[in-house]
Amino acid sequence: MPAQLAERGLIVLDRDGVINRESSEFVKSVEEWLPLAGSIDAIAALSRAGFSVAVASNQSGLARGLFDNDALSAMHEKLHELVVAAGGRIEHIVVCPHGPDDDCDCRKPKPGLLRQLGQHFGTDLAGVPMIGDSLRDLIAASSVGARPILVRTGNGQDAEGRLPAVLRFVEVFDDLAAAAATLLAESLRV
Repeated sequence: MPAQLAERGLIVLDRDGVINRESSEFVKSVEEWLPLAGSIDAIAALSRAGFSVAVASNQSGLARGLFDNDALSAMHEKLHELVVAAGGRIEHIVVCPHGPDDDCDCRKPKPGLLRQLGQHFGTDLAGVPMIGDSLRDLIAASSVGARPILVRTGNGQDAEGRLPAVLRFVEVFDDLAAAAATLLAESLRV
C-alpha cells in the first residue's frame, strides 16, 4: 500500500549541493555532512505547509567503497533530526548506491529513483517539483514529467551555465530557501 501523500503533494530534493554541502571528495561521514544555510528551515517550512518532502540522491561513494551503509544511515539520521527539530519532516529518502559505470536504472539522470518515489507515494510525478543542483537532476525530473528546478548552490552555478536548449525553461534560484519560498507562495494562491 502506498504511503500517505500530504495534502499539497510531493516535493523531491536532491541531497548533496541542495540540502548539504557538496564535496568533490564525496561526503563520507556524518561529520562531513554539513547543511547549507537555510536548507533545514526550508524543508521544515515545506513540510509544515502540507507538502510531502522526499529526497532522491546518487550515492556512488557506496560503490566506490568510500563509506558504508552505516555511515550513510548516520548522515540521513542527522538530516531527519535537524528537520524534526525545525518543526518539519522528511517523508522518504531513496538512494542509488551504484557507480557511474554500473548501468543501473536508478542513477540520475535515469528516472529510476523518481519512479521509486512515485510508487512509494502512489502518485503520478507530472508537475512534481524536483529541486537539484546538476543537469542530471534536471534531466531525471524532465524524463518523468516532473517540474525541474535548479539551485545555484553545490554544482548549480556550473550547471546553469551549461543548460542545453531543451532545459532553458528551467526555473533557477539561488538556494533551496529561495526555491521553497516560491513554492510556498504558489501554494497559497491555489
